[in-house]
Amino acid sequence: MQMNTVGVLGSHAFGSGSFRNSDRNMNGSDPKSRDQSEERRFRAQRERDRRETERSLNDSDSNMSGSQEVLPVNSGDANMYMMGSVDSVMMNMFMNPFMGMNIVPPMLTSGDPPIIMNPVKEIIHCKSCTLFPPNPHAPAPTTRERPPGCRTVFVGGLPEKISEEIIHEIFERCGEISTLRLSKKNFCHIRFVFESSVDAAIFLSGYRVRIGSNIDAGHTGRLHVDYAQARDDQYEWECRQRQLQREQRHRERMEEERLKRSSPPPVIHYTDHEASNVAEKIKQDDTFTKAVQIVITWLERGDCNKKNANNFYSMIQSTNSHVRRLLNEKSHYEEELKKAKDLLKGRMQGILLQFSHIERLFTAAHHKKVWDHFTKAQRKNIEAWKKQSLEIKNFQLEDIQEKPRDDDEMDVSDDDEPIKKKPRDASTEERNNLKDENDSLKCQVEAYKNEVEVIKMDYKKDLDDKEKQFKMLQQTLQGMQQQLMEAKRKQLEEEQKVKELETKLKVDRAAKISEVITLDDDDVEQSDSDSVTEVSSNSRPGGTSVSDSDAKLIGVISTFLNVHPFGASLDYIWSYVSKIEPNLRPADIESLMNRFPSVFKQELVGIGANIERKWIFNAFHIVQRYNSSNKSKENND
Repeated sequence: MQMNTVGVLGSHAFGSGSFRNSDRNMNGSDPKSRDQSEERRFRAQRERDRRETERSLNDSDSNMSGSQEVLPVNSGDANMYMMGSVDSVMMNMFMNPFMGMNIVPPMLTSGDPPIIMNPVKEIIHCKSCTLFPPNPHAPAPTTRERPPGCRTVFVGGLPEKISEEIIHEIFERCGEISTLRLSKKNFCHIRFVFESSVDAAIFLSGYRVRIGSNIDAGHTGRLHVDYAQARDDQYEWECRQRQLQREQRHRERMEEERLKRSSPPPVIHYTDHEASNVAEKIKQDDTFTKAVQIVITWLERGDCNKKNANNFYSMIQSTNSHVRRLLNEKSHYEEELKKAKDLLKGRMQGILLQFSHIERLFTAAHHKKVWDHFTKAQRKNIEAWKKQSLEIKNFQLEDIQEKPRDDDEMDVSDDDEPIKKKPRDASTEERNNLKDENDSLKCQVEAYKNEVEVIKMDYKKDLDDKEKQFKMLQQTLQGMQQQLMEAKRKQLEEEQKVKELETKLKVDRAAKISEVITLDDDDVEQSDSDSVTEVSSNSRPGGTSVSDSDAKLIGVISTFLNVHPFGASLDYIWSYVSKIEPNLRPADIESLMNRFPSVFKQELVGIGANIERKWIFNAFHIVQRYNSSNKSKENND
């Protein structure tokens, strides 16, 4: 019953006429009977609303939340409603089928601060009344189809004791109100300034109103808000649509006028003065085309007669003089075309060369040593890239071979007939074909030459790398051989030292057991003589062979050690000798001195951690001992 009443009341419209005329239009042809039926329906509706209000007050804890519905905005500018309030209200209208329409939000002028509504319907506290939200589990209130340009809403289910001020207080939150018309039958029509305010007002549909703190039937009611069809709204919407259409037509007309081609200016009539001006323009290159068009128009009109025939002849003669200029320009353009073809040929060769490099790169990537390191997906991608590059290269080669090179000569005629090509002889065509094939073969040969040169360079680089590696390996082998020889020599020296120590150890053991035996001078002399003979035997050709470089080093080292009678270390000797022989190593000097123990002697100087090895020149000491032994023998004799 409530929905029928809302449909009847909401379907009526009110326009710009008086209140009495609009009531007569909304109530129909029989106002008394309709008022009685509506009164009965509203009484039943108020009774149901009263019972629901009492029931909601008893369990109001389930509907109320800790936060308030009305949240004041800190900014005092009422136009901030455009950015906050309307968007929040639109978010709450999840039951509105027209949510998401592009509607201009209202510009508030009210002194009250704007409000922002929460996404959930909650209790709204006003100065004179309180709005209780409907049961969240109750079905959503239905609305009729929104009329175009609707700015008027129908509000039913109002309490009997309500006033226009209270209605203003409730619905001014939705937007600025233009007109409020309250009926005696507990409903009203509200017309807003902006269309977006209607959506905010529909959001309040289903709320229960309680005036003050009274809960009797006269102070409570259940709001039902629906769209209303008003003639003023429809008229204004149609006016706006017609205005938009006019603006669109105006824009289209301006666009058509802008894109419309302007008609050529009319050709001036022939006079002697204009003929002289045109003759001057014909002589100039930049104005030649326009001047010729004027002369053609004059000739077509029949302006040429016996009086001015000489003028026309001079203009035709000036026009003919441009033929030589055009031929020169043609030859110049042909030269530029030839240069462009040569440039294109060179760049195409460069492209083909780069393609060959790419192909060689993919071929190198397919070598087994490299190919095994790639994953399966990487191999697949490399094969696809290689195939694609080969196809592109073949396509480029075919394009170069099959590219037509037609140098057709065009005939320039003064008539309006289409341009025709001169027939060519069969021999000329064959010659051109052979020339094209020759050019393509030359391009291929040059490309192959470039590839061969690149391959040669790569092979040469590989050979150089291998030669460098071979030399490095050879030097490494020589160094290892020298190290092996030195190790063997050191091993022999160590074995010899071990034998000497073993013999000394045996002699010491034998000395402890046997008696002490003193050596005579003859034995000493005999040992010195043996050492001298050993030195002499070493210096003989039949002994150890000494090369020129070794002899030179022996002399230099002997001279250096003779100046240092207390000995010198190996590094000290090498630092002196390296000034004469820069390529000599300390190991070579040490091996040379070890080969001649009768000339050079190594001694240990110091105690503990300060032990140091020094080399001493020993040849003079042996000679002195030999001389002293000879003198003692002579004295004894």
